[in-house]
Amino acid sequence: MRVVIVGGGVIGLAIAHQLAGTGNEVTVLEASRPGAGTSSTSFAWVNSHAKDPLSYHELNAAGVRAHHAMDAAHPRGPRWFFPTGNLEWADNAEHERVLANSVARLRERGCPAEWLDPEQARSLEPGLRIPESARSLAFFPEEGHVRVGEYLGRLLTDARAGGVRVLCPARVTQLATHSGGATATLDDGTTVEADTVISAAGRWTGELLATADVHLPVADPREPGSATGGYLAYTEPAPVRLQRVLTTSRLNVRPDGGGRLVLQGLDLDPDADRGIAGGGPDSAIAAEFRERLAAVLTGGEHTRVTDVRVGQRALPADGLTVCGFVDDHQRLYTVVTHSGVTLAPALAPMVAGEVLAGTPAAELAGFRPARFGSGTTAGAPGRARVPGEQ
Repeated sequence: MRVVIVGGGVIGLAIAHQLAGTGNEVTVLEASRPGAGTSSTSFAWVNSHAKDPLSYHELNAAGVRAHHAMDAAHPRGPRWFFPTGNLEWADNAEHERVLANSVARLRERGCPAEWLDPEQARSLEPGLRIPESARSLAFFPEEGHVRVGEYLGRLLTDARAGGVRVLCPARVTQLATHSGGATATLDDGTTVEADTVISAAGRWTGELLATADVHLPVADPREPGSATGGYLAYTEPAPVRLQRVLTTSRLNVRPDGGGRLVLQGLDLDPDADRGIAGGGPDSAIAAEFRERLAAVLTGGEHTRVTDVRVGQRALPADGLTVCGFVDDHQRLYTVVTHSGVTLAPALAPMVAGEVLAGTPAAELAGFRPARFGSGTTAGAPGRARVPGEQ
């Protein structure tokens, strides 16, 4: 079977990794370079935290388990997943309410969530500066974070070793389907033929599918009020002690290897949404991140923020993952999700089973493109296998 995957981010490469060595002809078409889109500007927190409805929580919980399993299956070599847990505190009434609801829901769903006092929190992270106003502290031990570059490196290397072709730059400008297959046309006019095309194009999904006359509502970062934009700040090696994800009312922070940190302040994102650029170490936004870091970690005041980037999230219209065929011939399959890093290792085998064998994944039943109504197809797998497919 000839499978073309459009997009070389974590979702596209995870699917390619899954298909490697299956005897199928698999080609990845990436417009720029692997990970150049949303994957390169992800906070990369692996979690099922505060994700509703239940079906979406369960899908993300499967992603968390898949990261743990993949990490255990590769005990040698560079690490990409760090299952050190997430420590969170709330120092305002609204965040306290959200955190209490998160802990209660996770416990009801069988996921570990622990209340801590400040002394217990500092036993996990001695460098914490916990404000007196932080009356609620919680620890989520199964969560973790990913170093996206290392993760992409694992997926790309193993996929290529398994026979996957990765072509980049290879920008797809047109998709088309017919009863016998699908085609992807590149910006140089080259046409790539396939039995099935899988779109893993992230935030470009809507405009790409539109070329095949498929209309899937995905948030457009160019639209006023779009929720896609977000800042991420990166530090140089810092005199800060931190080994796990830390989420607070004004700052999220995680290690990024070599003493570096990645910082996120969700309340700052509306400025990014309005197109205000990131900046270097002397920018106002860098100073704001440094001030917030100093408030939560010893040594934060001595840390240099070297870069602030504006990322654009892949965000389906209702915020939930989309997986399934989108054409009448069931030759064009799409995957688009806000939770790409968390979900990639769980979605990959589900998508592979649906595309190769037409076997529906029960976990994806609530995430079909058809929920958006006309313009997308019912998308439940089940097409007959074409003679000659493996």
